[in-house]
Amino acid sequence: MRGCFIAVAAIAALSIPAGAQQVDFSKIEIQTRSLGHGVYEMVGAGGNLGALAGDDGILMVDTEFAPLAEKIQAAAAKLSDKPIKYVVDTHWHGDHIGGNAPMAKAGAAIVSHENVRLRMEKGQYQARFNVTVPPAAADALPNITYQDELNLNFDGESVRIVHMPAAHTDGDSVVFFTNANVVHVGDVYRNTGYPFIDLGSGGTLAGTIAAYDKILSMIDGEAKIIPGHGPIAKKKDLQACRDMLVAVRDRVQALIDSGKSEDEIVAAKPTKAIDQKWTGKGGFMTGDLMVRQTYESIKGILPPTAPPEAPKN
Repeated sequence: MRGCFIAVAAIAALSIPAGAQQVDFSKIEIQTRSLGHGVYEMVGAGGNLGALAGDDGILMVDTEFAPLAEKIQAAAAKLSDKPIKYVVDTHWHGDHIGGNAPMAKAGAAIVSHENVRLRMEKGQYQARFNVTVPPAAADALPNITYQDELNLNFDGESVRIVHMPAAHTDGDSVVFFTNANVVHVGDVYRNTGYPFIDLGSGGTLAGTIAAYDKILSMIDGEAKIIPGHGPIAKKKDLQACRDMLVAVRDRVQALIDSGKSEDEIVAAKPTKAIDQKWTGKGGFMTGDLMVRQTYESIKGILPPTAPPEAPKN
């Protein structure tokens, strides 16, 4: 039935505190990989990190979880003897912004789209998973926000931060390191299989496809793509995911046009022929979940914004 994304999806997708509690952070090591021109990918637990390091200091993309902040800072210190000056939040989910407060306490300015700060300030009920995410602490909030695009010249690099409206969420930032030919796309693209679209946070299928089209138009075939999760990708990988989304959308739309309900469309298995390809990378999204979020996005079905009332005696 509609809205029954499984609880495991909540933990994997949003990395809310309940999910974080299942991770033994003491065993997590931060792995760093150079992508050239002073740009690095850093991987720990949660969303993939990006870093630009040089004489001006360090610019980080995302912060993973708070318990990893010291390890992330130690790994960054190996890249430059200068401090972390900026952190760019790609979106508001906890596995990407959990370490904001420790970074800010150490002196970093936190940058995001304005919708990220708004969602962090207010907190949110995640109806898909029946979880309430509380408001973030004041010192975790971004203190520099933008609307459409923000450009920074830092460490000899042109850093272009571009909002992708209504994609994975309504506050997604994609970060282009122009000279290095590297782009950090956050969870707009996850190189782990079917993408997750957070409809409750303003994400849409149409916006995700539009974001892919925009990113594809801005990069060449040699660009290195840091996804929100999963290994480094290339333009062809993003193109393949975009084409898959269009194909799934068209199949689901045809079934909607034939008068079928959501459950009937899921039962029809319109993604059966491609499920093995798109679920074989270790991601949590199944074909059925992909079909449900496609249907609900097409139909504009939004989850409730408040928990259900307790039954009265």
